[in-house]
This record gives sequence, C-alpha cells and structure tokens, in this order.
Amino acid sequence: MRKTFFFNIIPSKAEEDAAKATNTQFQATRVLVEIRDLYPPPPPDPANPWVIRKRPTASDVVTGRLMLSYIETFEHIFRHWTLDMANYVLFGNKAPVFVWDLTEENNPLSYRNESVFFERGASEEFYVLGWMDLVRNRAVNGGDEIGLYWDRGSASFHFKLFHRQVPNRSSLGMVANTISDEMRFLEECTAALRTV
Repeated sequence: MRKTFFFNIIPSKAEEDAAKATNTQFQATRVLVEIRDLYPPPPPDPANPWVIRKRPTASDVVTGRLMLSYIETFEHIFRHWTLDMANYVLFGNKAPVFVWDLTEENNPLSYRNESVFFERGASEEFYVLGWMDLVRNRAVNGGDEIGLYWDRGSASFHFKLFHRQVPNRSSLGMVANTISDEMRFLEECTAALRTV
C-alpha cells in the first residue's frame, strides 16, 4: 500500500467549538495514511533490485548518515513498511534496522547496532540511514557508486558498493593544500602558545 499525507484543513464542529472556547485559531493537521495503489510498483527485478542508486557525498560518509530524498523514501522504503513503522520514523524516532552488505555476494555481512538506524532528517524532505559501521568496514568514500533497496522478505536494507570513485589529481592537490595549510596553522598556534 502506498503511504501519503492527508491534510485536515476543514475543522469539524467540535474542533471549531474547541478553538472558539480557547480563543485560538484552528490548526490544520497532517496524518500519514495508506491508500490503494492505482499504479502499483513494478515487481523487483531479481537480476537488478537496486532501486536506489546513489553517489554519497563526503558529508554522508564522514557523518555516517546517508541522506535519502522524500521520493526515494516514500516510493522505495515506506511503501513496503507498515503504517505504524512509517509513523514511528515520521514522529522523529530512530527506527533500528538491519543492513545487509551484499558487495561480496558469497560473503554477505549483517549490520545491526545503535549506529544503524533510519530516521527523519532535519527537514521532511530528507530521511537518514545511519550507516557508520558499514562506511568503516567497506571503506566507502564520497563519490563511490552504491545501491540500496528494502527487502520485504528479510525486512532489511540491502546494500552494494558498485564502483569506487577514482580521485583526480586536482582534488588530491586540493586535499594536500588544505592539509598543509592546517599544519601551518597548528604550528603557528603552537609557537604562539610557547611564547605565552
């Protein structure tokens, strides 16, 4: 079943009376509801089930928080979750999840601990998959191509690292310049502290 928001913008008589009694204005409410799919999702392709393909940013990697868009979340994740599970995340909770790393198909790795979770982002346009252990163990870098999907059978995310980003020379030079600038700054601070 498809999940969507239902906005209650027309107050009932009881809601009108309650607003008048407290001398406040009626506040429109929003509720997540399930609706029947007019166009159900196509069945997953067993040869290529990776419906979410991304190149994580450096921020996604460093923070261990993979940002997923509203569309990716509602079309490819919440569609397979129960209404209660989706509401749990929408109310601002961290939902513990399993993530299976299928990069090495003969040796899949399972992740489930406090650093593996799914939650709503700072704005409702983004959702977050906590994946710090996966980033560390798989040595994911910004710009690598990854695939992700929610597997209904195992009730878990499946992950695969497809291609590693090959750093170009200009980005390596920028990193080296940044590091040398930081080292120079630290040396200046250390020298200033010695004189104090």
